Amino acid sequence: MLKPRFTFTATIVRDLMAIEAARQTVQLTTLPPALAERLRTQARLRSTHFSTRIEGNRLTLAEAQAAVLGGQRFPGRTRDVHEVQNYYRALQQVEEWAERRTSINEELIRKLHALIFTGPRARPTPYRDGQNAIRDAASGAIVYLPPEAADVPPLMADLVVWIAQAEREQTPAPVVAGLAHYQFVTIHPFYDGNGRTARALATLILYRQGYDLGRFYSLEEIYAQDLPAYYAALQTHPHANYYEGRGDADLTGWLEYFVDGMAALFQRVAVEVREQADLPAAPEPAALRQLDRRARIVLGLFSKQESVTAAEMARALGLSPRTVRDLVAGWLADGWLVLADPARKSRRYHLSAEYRQFIGGITAE
Repeated sequence: MLKPRFTFTATIVRDLMAIEAARQTVQLTTLPPALAERLRTQARLRSTHFSTRIEGNRLTLAEAQAAVLGGQRFPGRTRDVHEVQNYYRALQQVEEWAERRTSINEELIRKLHALIFTGPRARPTPYRDGQNAIRDAASGAIVYLPPEAADVPPLMADLVVWIAQAEREQTPAPVVAGLAHYQFVTIHPFYDGNGRTARALATLILYRQGYDLGRFYSLEEIYAQDLPAYYAALQTHPHANYYEGRGDADLTGWLEYFVDGMAALFQRVAVEVREQADLPAAPEPAALRQLDRRARIVLGLFSKQESVTAAEMARALGLSPRTVRDLVAGWLADGWLVLADPARKSRRYHLSAEYRQFIGGITAE
C-alpha cells in the first residue's frame, strides 16, 4: 500500500492557509457571467499552452489559441496543433468529471491519457509493456529510470486506492494533488505523455474537492516559467533508479514546492478577481441562472464577436458538430439564441436582446 513520506512543515501549513484564504475570497466574489467565462477560457488556454510547452510544443500562446478556438493549422507543426487541441479537450473533460464527482480510477486515468495523447475517439491507453527512461536532452544520459513494466499495474492500483483514502480522510486537497502528481510521474505508466497526464490529474483532484477557484488559474504556467526549479523539485533522491531510493523518497521538498507555487498563484488570482468585480456584487439575474455550463461557455463567445457559428461553438465546447446542433436547437427553443443567417453553409447565431445586455462589449437592442 502506498504511504507517501512527507512532513507538514511550517511552510506547507502557512501556504495551505494562504490557499484557503484566496479560495474564500474568490468564492465570495461574483463576476459578470461573460467575464467569468472569458477568464475560464483564458485559463484553460494557458494550461494547454504551458503544459504542452513543457514537453517541447513549439506553438506560442496566441498560436495555441488560434489552433484550439479557431481551428487554424500551421504547416510543419501538425503534431503541435494536435497536442494543444487534445489537451484543451481533455481539460474540458476534466471539468465535466469534476462536476459529476466521477471517481478517480485506473480506467479514468487511462482514458485521460488517451484524450491527451491520442484524441477524443481513442480508447483508454494501455500501460507500457516495456522499460522507458528519461534522458538528458543534451548528453543522452539517463536522468531517471522508472519501475519495470511488470510493476506498473500494482503501483497504479495503489495510487488510485491511496487517492480515494486520502480524500476520505480529508487530507488537504493540495497535498493529495501534489503527491499524486509526483507518484504518477514516478511510476511513468505510459511510454509518453506522462507529464501532461500528471498535471491534468492534479487539476482533476483539485477541482473535485472544490479547489477550482472558479477555474480561473493555470498551475502549468508556474512550472513552465521556471522549468529547472520544477525538475529539481521532482528530483527527490540522488539515485536515478526507482528501486534505489526514488520509490520511497521523502517528498517534503517536492510538496513544499508544489503547495508554495499553488499558494502564490491562488493569491494572485484572488487579487485579479477582486479588481475586476464590482463589490458588493449584484445577484445574478434569473435569466442567467437557468443557463448550464455549456450555455455559459457559448455566452462567453459573444464577448468578442456579434455572432457565432455552430463550428465555433463545437470547438469551444469540445463537442462534435452533431451534438452541438442538438444543443443549439434547444437553445433556439429557449429563446436566448437567435438565428442570424438562414443560409445553410454560413448559418450564424446572435444572442437575443434579453441576453445581449449581459455582455459588456455588446449593447442591448
